[in-house]
Amino acid sequence: MYGGYFVNLKKMKTESIQFKAIIKQNGDMNAAFVEFPFSTEVLFNKKGQVKIKATFDDKVEYRGSLTKMKSECHILGLTQEIRKQLGKTFGDEVSVSLIEDKEERIVEIADDINLIFNENQDAKILFDKMSYTHRKEYIRWIEEAKKPETRENRKVKMIQMILDGKKGI
Repeated sequence: MYGGYFVNLKKMKTESIQFKAIIKQNGDMNAAFVEFPFSTEVLFNKKGQVKIKATFDDKVEYRGSLTKMKSECHILGLTQEIRKQLGKTFGDEVSVSLIEDKEERIVEIADDINLIFNENQDAKILFDKMSYTHRKEYIRWIEEAKKPETRENRKVKMIQMILDGKKGI
């Protein structure tokens, strides 16, 4: 038994890990997470961050990480978009199914964004050193622009933000 749950750890290492959790609010922010009720050390042989693929309520898929954030257990963040797709908020229960994500995390970069990086090699070097999540945030922010001029403005702003040391949006 671990954390109030009966666990067959040998079986769990090869199959998805499933649990139910309450969506919690991170302080006063509009940020949410669930607590991972198992030992990452036992399941994944890792004490720190564990890259995972998760499915919430058998319908919303997510690639992210279990992280240890000044808490006794690891946590898994739920973005606003995930909560919107689930129709859930703080205090609601969610079912989680996850596996360790061992695939390389690649952010696809459109040609027009690559062009601006080619003109700003220092920004490209800094961008490439960022985490997958931060790189993905920048690219998604640009690609979500509805107007061409907004997209162009965001590309320029992204370069400046990266050069200024801002890791994400």
